[in-house]
Amino acid sequence: MSDFFRKHVLPNLGLKIFSLLFAIGLWLLVAHDPPAEIALNVPIEFHNIPDHLEINSENIPVAQVRVRGPQRVIGQVRPYDIHIQVDLADAKPGERTYDLNARHIREPRDLDVVQVVPSQLHLAFDTRSSRQVEIRPRVTGSFASGLRLLRVVADPATVTVTGPRARVDSVESATTDPIDASGVTSSQTFSTNVYVADPLIQVVHPVAVHVTVIMEKVSGASGAN
Repeated sequence: MSDFFRKHVLPNLGLKIFSLLFAIGLWLLVAHDPPAEIALNVPIEFHNIPDHLEINSENIPVAQVRVRGPQRVIGQVRPYDIHIQVDLADAKPGERTYDLNARHIREPRDLDVVQVVPSQLHLAFDTRSSRQVEIRPRVTGSFASGLRLLRVVADPATVTVTGPRARVDSVESATTDPIDASGVTSSQTFSTNVYVADPLIQVVHPVAVHVTVIMEKVSGASGAN
């Protein structure tokens, strides 16, 4: 027994004791760190969308991801630590459904994805298109008696818009922020912004629009008594 102790126990005794204490400490850490779960609302990231395509869906949901892991890790997880990535490299015009599961999620080490809600994402795609549309300013206000609005001139008169082809084709015109022309008696120029109501349509190189409001006297209007 003494020979066995001397040959197999005494060599590297300090290292063996350290290994034993480390194993005991690790076991105690795991035993006192039970698993926990947390649900986080995470934005969906789209990768590799073809250059000629646009997403033609207005409502892109935020996915809820439930992850499970040691309580000490769960307590430190933040929404930006988890990423949902959908690869759109093979997308084509039309509609397609994508599964959302653990394969699409990047999460911190020591965590497991339990559930993703929604489990699927339905998207519509259309070819990107651009064209010029007329700017029709929106003029409001109360005009003085005997005056009426003769003409509204926008400079520039048109703007280029881009987006999914079907939506671009349906845009009749762009408009501006409301212009209050109350008190204008002859002509006045206002600086304002242009926009298109469709949220999936973008104005290319937006610039300030100068709108000139021109008034005229109403023919036959009586003067003040």
